[in-house]
Amino acid sequence: MILATLGLLLLALMGAPLFAIILASALLGFYASEIELTVVAMEFYRLAEMPVLLAIPLFTFAGYLLSESQAPARLVRLTRALLGWMPGGLAIVALTACALFTAFTGASGVTIVALGALLFPALQQAGFRENFNLGLITTSGSLGVLFAPSLPLILYAVIVQQLAVGTPVTVDDMFLAGILPGIVMLVALSSWSVWQSRGQELTKFSWREARDALLEAKWEIPLPFVVLGGIYSGYFAVSEAAAVTVLYVLISEVLIYREISLRRLPVVMRESMVLVGAILIILGASLASTNYLIDAEVPTRLFEAIKERITDPLTFLILLNIFLLILGTMLDIFSALVIMVPLLLPIALGYGIDPVHLGIIFLANMQIGYFTPPVGMNLFIASYRFKKPVMQLYRATLPFFFILLATVLLITYWPGLSLTLPGR
Repeated sequence: MILATLGLLLLALMGAPLFAIILASALLGFYASEIELTVVAMEFYRLAEMPVLLAIPLFTFAGYLLSESQAPARLVRLTRALLGWMPGGLAIVALTACALFTAFTGASGVTIVALGALLFPALQQAGFRENFNLGLITTSGSLGVLFAPSLPLILYAVIVQQLAVGTPVTVDDMFLAGILPGIVMLVALSSWSVWQSRGQELTKFSWREARDALLEAKWEIPLPFVVLGGIYSGYFAVSEAAAVTVLYVLISEVLIYREISLRRLPVVMRESMVLVGAILIILGASLASTNYLIDAEVPTRLFEAIKERITDPLTFLILLNIFLLILGTMLDIFSALVIMVPLLLPIALGYGIDPVHLGIIFLANMQIGYFTPPVGMNLFIASYRFKKPVMQLYRATLPFFFILLATVLLITYWPGLSLTLPGR
């Protein structure tokens, strides 16, 4: 067993696919415990039976369609027309546009690539310093993780439902829980942007430009209201809202705007489903591995070991934040969710932490991890996109990192921010 474990670690270091390592560890664990290996196949089947799981491929496809169209340009023009007259208005436009775009695409790297070409020169022209612009776009790419219909919010709810421990968590709970923490992060960065823009000349608000921008984006503006309004009014289930989103985006971008040809459509679908397939394989393998860990009482033993050394929930939360920040620099958010949530949730419950609050803490830390030096993924994506040295990106993102770190601490130690709207 020890040799097999060392072999898996060696394969992981050599770059073997993550799902293969997780699945192999689960199979080895069940085999060593003399448990039928069919339990792994049963986990995949149980996963496939979840109605809410339909939302993941549907929202992903809708996000890819939006990124392939001119929707990002229309979104930037609209927010600029409505907010550009404010002090720091264009920076606030960039923050808002990136957050909304990431919420629908589920990938901050896509946001940097899709919106960076529009926002970076606009910010330069408005008189903002280059390092401020680089830091703003690199960090704001991950802000939408906490806003519905973000895939990480859905995935966290799915994992907790499968674990069936503690108070039940729904996707609606997570959508509502992310609103106030996400707004706090946006307000904090907007305040910094206003401070950085002091002394700059303001552009006058133009009713004509606002009208033209509204008319140009008239088919995209209703989308958030249709999706979120349908869910929270009880008219749609989450999976039904995802289906309506895809239909709406298909009609608007393919048939009305005609920015995605019918010939291009299968390519976009294939690209989006490659991501979905990777997520679902990792999720199924991870849940099988989690079953073995629960059977072996690993979370219980881990909690007892931690409890012996840490009795205070506040101390545990400090260490949890440090751990998650480091984790966010090494793993993408989907892999981190399926690997770590099954281990962390039982421990957090032992300290009296609500699972919804834990989810928001987890995602808030992971989104900062995207641009935490030295290996945050967004740093390298932005370096490649803007042709700038990674060291310059390190320096550019530091003020934003510390601001968001302060908001993460606020989210961590003020549970009401996450729990008020879901009514928990």
